[in-house]
Amino acid sequence: MVANNLDSYFESFINRKSVFIDKHYLQSSYTPDTILHRDEQIKAIANILAPLLKLERPSNLFVYGKTGTGKTVTVRYTTAQVHNVAEKHSRPVKICYLNCKLKKIADTEYRLIAELSRMFGKAIPPTGLPTDEVYNIFFKALNSKEQVVVLVLDEIDQLIKKAGDEILYNLTRINEHLEKAQVAIIGISNDLMFVDNIDPRIKSSLSEEELVFPPYNAIQIQEILNSRKEKAFRKGAIAPGVIEKCAAYAAREHGDARRALDLLRVAGEIADRLGSNRVNIEHIDEAEKKIEGDRIIEIVASYPKQFQVVLYSIFLLKKSHQDPLYTGEIYEVYKQLCKKLAVSPLTQRRISDILAELDMLGLINAKVISKGRYGRTREISLSIPVNTLPKVKEILESSLHI
Repeated sequence: MVANNLDSYFESFINRKSVFIDKHYLQSSYTPDTILHRDEQIKAIANILAPLLKLERPSNLFVYGKTGTGKTVTVRYTTAQVHNVAEKHSRPVKICYLNCKLKKIADTEYRLIAELSRMFGKAIPPTGLPTDEVYNIFFKALNSKEQVVVLVLDEIDQLIKKAGDEILYNLTRINEHLEKAQVAIIGISNDLMFVDNIDPRIKSSLSEEELVFPPYNAIQIQEILNSRKEKAFRKGAIAPGVIEKCAAYAAREHGDARRALDLLRVAGEIADRLGSNRVNIEHIDEAEKKIEGDRIIEIVASYPKQFQVVLYSIFLLKKSHQDPLYTGEIYEVYKQLCKKLAVSPLTQRRISDILAELDMLGLINAKVISKGRYGRTREISLSIPVNTLPKVKEILESSLHI
């Protein structure tokens, strides 16, 4: 595209007929009027939250399940419903929703409590105060009137990764500092093992009630897509087989409805970009490649430095080795790299844990093999798509200052 022709390009874009009516209906921020295939979970959450309407503190609730199983949308839908009824009957009920994955909001204990304080009208500087003082400001804001507050902490496992589990202990003890207000916590996590890995004293306080969201099957995902399609796309803009293909991709990825919605949206954007008046199967294939690349780049950019050092060690080994690589040789390169970067090396056992997590995230393929009397090791190969490798390498080198 020649720069001088940008005006005509944008003019033609404005006049071009889009496949979309409104993309908002395909985004994760949208809460539909009806939540499909989650009646049992809605009823369970409603039963737990109902005491709010009598100004009684409900039990803490821990919700978990894999990505895209409807946890967040179901919690937001149910809390919105109970809040509407509370307002109708003039009951002082406040719902505070916080996504713990957001940087500069929930990446330290200080920032999380500061953000919660702002929700109650108390401005706190982003840094500079002792953490105890920030807590005191928050407690005073909470206790300024009689009210029942529900703190919804989405992706709570990310908070613990960044700030440690002491913050959860403090949050579960909030009511000991309050006279007028009462606080309940809803934690949402994609990590099915998260509860097992936190301090037992915190687990007993946090997980008064637990709710597991099972994955959707392909038929359920199709129904979810069809319900959103009607509002998001022009009539006839979706070619036959597209919804089924999206659902099949997502069902393969542990029944992830969010991934299916993202696929459909990105496929629509690709169709628009190519000037097509409908979304076809080939647009879904292109969307799959783009989303997978974006997901991997996001993971690599956001994960801790030690993960990045291990992954870069694999990149270095790949230059001189053919697949498969082995845990021991990765660890040797990792130690040399740590020395070069002035980073304290972790134990080989901890590196094995990191390799297992990289395998779970789909960045590597780690196959455990037996070496007889020499014990077991892992055969490791990279699983990152070839077209994404240069960008991942660039991100690692930039982050590690190599």
